[in-house]
Amino acid sequence: MSTATTATSPAPLLRVLRRLMPHPPWLLGPLVVIVAIPVADAFLPPDIHLAHLLTVATAVTAVGAGPRATAAVGLAALLALTAAGLERHALTSESVVVEWCALFAVSAILVAFAHLRNRHEQALRRARSVSDTAQRVVLRPLPDRAGPLRLASQYRSADADTQVGGDLYASARTAGSTRLIIGDVRGKGLASISDTAIVLGAFRAAAHREIPLAELVSYVEDAIRWGLAEFSSSATELAERFVTAVLVDIPDDEQVLHLVSCGHPPPLLVCGSNGIVTTLQAAEIAPPLGLAVGPASPLSYVPATFPFRDGDRLVLYTDGVTEARDPAGSFYPLAERVAKRADHQPGPLVEAITADLCEHAGGRLVDDMALVVAQRGPDPVPADRGR
Repeated sequence: MSTATTATSPAPLLRVLRRLMPHPPWLLGPLVVIVAIPVADAFLPPDIHLAHLLTVATAVTAVGAGPRATAAVGLAALLALTAAGLERHALTSESVVVEWCALFAVSAILVAFAHLRNRHEQALRRARSVSDTAQRVVLRPLPDRAGPLRLASQYRSADADTQVGGDLYASARTAGSTRLIIGDVRGKGLASISDTAIVLGAFRAAAHREIPLAELVSYVEDAIRWGLAEFSSSATELAERFVTAVLVDIPDDEQVLHLVSCGHPPPLLVCGSNGIVTTLQAAEIAPPLGLAVGPASPLSYVPATFPFRDGDRLVLYTDGVTEARDPAGSFYPLAERVAKRADHQPGPLVEAITADLCEHAGGRLVDDMALVVAQRGPDPVPADRGR
């Protein structure tokens, strides 16, 4: 076989490989190796052999390509080894036969590896699709607007491969107000989804009704206790299942908000006129939902009322935000970071705080986190702009 024939004969094979391998340009490297080895063998001394490098071409392909592309490159490598053997008139020699058999065995193993990896990736994509669907069903996105309010939210699960877990939020409209809930189920990740669904189902079933906020919280408490009891195998397990939450009612025609805190971190209020951040600490804090005893909830919930004027922003969050630590062990200073972004609107504020939180935690959260920002009325006007 002449050198010119060896150099030009792979062209049809390359066209076939291009159809089989719609992959990044770096995979052209294995093809270059496959073409170059028979050509180089025509010029190298008889005691120098490069055929063993053909295994590298197949191995590199298997790293980033599927079984079909790996098989095609493996076949091309075997043909290149055959061409190199013919070039040296040593195709039937013991060394070439051993190299050919070894290359065939390695290529077969790499094709099987690529096939198994593809199956695993497909299963992972299906699992992520199920997770995304569960998030859309259980943890529905908040609307951009609800009455006079602008809303924005963010959720991050501690489990990198899941999109829903133990933190929750939801909104609901009545004839004259918007109601919000944010909560934290005991536990995190996939193990807490059932409890999350119970809480959100109870809230959505009653929040749209024209009932006072205290009565709404009582209804949610009763529904949660019933739901948790149904899915608990023992009294001990039931006693360890609870939900911290804040429920908020924001009237359309009053510049106030009403909230009930059930063992949850207090919300923050960003004043639209001066950017001052205030912690909304209720005078009476109820126990976490699910901890009441007896056939009916004996608790009497007393809502706290705070001013909530046009341009003000309400920041609701879970402890996955404030308890996130940096490498030095310091907690995330949410109020301080919100104050630095007091001029941000709900969407940009949520995005900025989430990015800052992830950076503070070193890129990985150890607990689920949820963040909701609600703004009343028009955008706030900075004091110097109105002069």
